[in-house]
Amino acid sequence: MADVASEGREELKLIGFWVSPFVHRVQVALHLKGITSYEYLEEDLTNKSHLLLASNPVRKKVPVLLHGGKPVCESMLIVQYLDDAFPGAGPALLPADPYDRAVARFWAAYADDIVRAIHHLAADFR
Repeated sequence: MADVASEGREELKLIGFWVSPFVHRVQVALHLKGITSYEYLEEDLTNKSHLLLASNPVRKKVPVLLHGGKPVCESMLIVQYLDDAFPGAGPALLPADPYDRAVARFWAAYADDIVRAIHHLAADFR
């Protein structure tokens, strides 16, 4: 499978933090789509970069995917964007059927809630 970047498409960058499960979701989605030519930018969350703050001024969080300089924020939105922006690359990440897509989004949101709850519990013990 040819990589998207090698086909002359716009540059991809992923702003992330190594331990974030939301960044991992995007990395897995990129891998499944066969998109391997992207630049990973590790973010220092204690000293957020100008690029992160400019790319995600509302939440100021990772992950952020930059596609041709345009930011896409939030991991599930990035997954949906990858399906839309690169339909010929790799398998579809979400089902085509609207109901099945809604079910997939429900379970992804449920998993996000659990991850956030665990994160908050762990923060209480620090």
